Amino acid sequence: MGAPVPRESDVADLSVDAQLPKDMSAKDRRQGGLVAYPASESVVESRTAQEQESVFRLADRQFHAAWAPLTFGLSPISLAGAWWDWALHLATLPGKQYELQVRAVENWSKLFHYAWECTCQGQGATPCVCPPPQDRRFQHRGWQVFPFNMLHQSFLLGQDWWHDATTSVHGVTARHERLVEFYSRQFLDMMSPANFVATNPEIIEQTVKEHGANFMRGLGHATEDIGRSVSGQRPAGAEDFEVGKRVAVTPGEVIFRNELIELIQYKPKTEKVRPEPILIIPAWIMKYYILDLSPHNSLIRYLVAQGFTVFCISWRNPGPELRDMSMDDYRRLGVMAALDVVETVTGREKVHAVGYCLGGTLLSIAASAMARDGDARLASLSFFAAEVDFEEPGELGLFIDEGQVSFIEDMMWQSGYLDQRYMAGAFQMLRSQDLIWSRMVHEYLMGDRPDMTDLMAWNADATRMPYRMQSDYLRKLFLGNDLAQGRFRVDGRPIQLECIEVPVFAVGTTTDHVAPWHSVFKLVHLLDVEVDFVLTSGGHNAGIVSEIGHPRRSYQVLRHPRATPSPDPDAWAASAPRKPGSWWPEWTAWLSDISGKPTTPPPLGRVPYKPMYPAPGTYVLER
Repeated sequence: MGAPVPRESDVADLSVDAQLPKDMSAKDRRQGGLVAYPASESVVESRTAQEQESVFRLADRQFHAAWAPLTFGLSPISLAGAWWDWALHLATLPGKQYELQVRAVENWSKLFHYAWECTCQGQGATPCVCPPPQDRRFQHRGWQVFPFNMLHQSFLLGQDWWHDATTSVHGVTARHERLVEFYSRQFLDMMSPANFVATNPEIIEQTVKEHGANFMRGLGHATEDIGRSVSGQRPAGAEDFEVGKRVAVTPGEVIFRNELIELIQYKPKTEKVRPEPILIIPAWIMKYYILDLSPHNSLIRYLVAQGFTVFCISWRNPGPELRDMSMDDYRRLGVMAALDVVETVTGREKVHAVGYCLGGTLLSIAASAMARDGDARLASLSFFAAEVDFEEPGELGLFIDEGQVSFIEDMMWQSGYLDQRYMAGAFQMLRSQDLIWSRMVHEYLMGDRPDMTDLMAWNADATRMPYRMQSDYLRKLFLGNDLAQGRFRVDGRPIQLECIEVPVFAVGTTTDHVAPWHSVFKLVHLLDVEVDFVLTSGGHNAGIVSEIGHPRRSYQVLRHPRATPSPDPDAWAASAPRKPGSWWPEWTAWLSDISGKPTTPPPLGRVPYKPMYPAPGTYVLER
């Protein structure tokens, strides 16, 4: 079931269309299956600007690019500005300083009282501070025994004190306050007593039990990880999940390819299918097979089994040659090109479009432009963990300001793209307790390496983002919030989300650090249509990959009719009943209700879009 690499003759020249007859119409040339769309005006403008850039500005870019690896792609100037804003204001607030001194005395008093209770009552003493539910570092029974009980209690009290010290400092901007609080938390997480051999009772117990063999295993794990990282290999165990053999194995064919996407049409599994096909637009920051992992947790396989005709975009993993691809190029060469193909192959005028993460953001842009221009090919829109309003992007927004974006642009300028490893570092910092320090403790100090899973292997399958597109995304959406504010332009004219007139199904996940569910919920406020909103347990990826039978999944549903007041998200979440299990059946039932009666499946490809080679195609295999 592996994906064969196509012959040179099959994909001879994807960057030009010189091979095509001169008298072909624009539509015929676009439907040639292997041809490229013409370069957009934004690409031409970008190349012109690149040629005209002064040597002085190029020197600045190269300097920043040289610094980037040392700072993990983060701008030190942005952090320094936030730090000085906080420190200088705190230095001029004697009341706040006195408050912190009082709080410190109170904490020492609590710790002394706890120590006295431990002396009198033993392990039955009431802790003076408890970690939040998501903090699992101090769950081992050894943390209740002296001196480790005192260590972890003093650490938690100190953590609370630093939170008070970095927040509510009068005069500090809200963003700088969040930034200082975030980085102080990162430092404290690094200094946690759970991270060191001598202060972690669980490590000590494991070491005594195994006579130090855990350290030998951990050294082996660390050596292997360093070697794989230096050589550019994926993490240990990821090779067991080969794309096209163990993951991304739902049968299908690549029926269209241009310089940016491959479009996969999946084989039907039922005798009858719903007349409206489904087009899935995943994020270009990830490989598409997050939605087609192993057979038991593949959303695409589930959709096909429910009687839907499914198409999915597989984005190319861009290199320097695509540096000038803009966000509008992604819309034209991705969403709009795929819609043209789906319409031709199925012969249907209506399509259910689905966008995941940034793919949902791009879909909302395309849908708004289509509504503005009278293009009525969309039957419905589904958004999975996708933001359209970036006013409150969560802690990920801490990494995005003018200084940081300029730093990233200079870093990308040299290579022509943004390596996903820099993005992965930012995402790991958002959950450093679980993804960095706890992992180091268990794998390198305790010698316990968890088994690789399909989701973990997929997460290590890195992608890249073109320079121009990533700059457009960060500036127009994250910094400017142009889409939600009605300033985003397509073909030179602004688009409005309110123009969308088809039913919408939106999914948010409770512990999403990339697209916080409160931000996703804003679709209910911004769209002037009927919106079904689902809040499911899990994170940005695991909450969406919520297969049937998952033991720890549940969800809540809001059916919001058109032209009715929008509820407060927290009040709704507190009162809405929770349903056990996966949200997938809820979604497919919604799709079925707005679809036509089952009919004969369309052919697998149709002239000029004949099957080229089996799914998962070739773009997904690019490293």
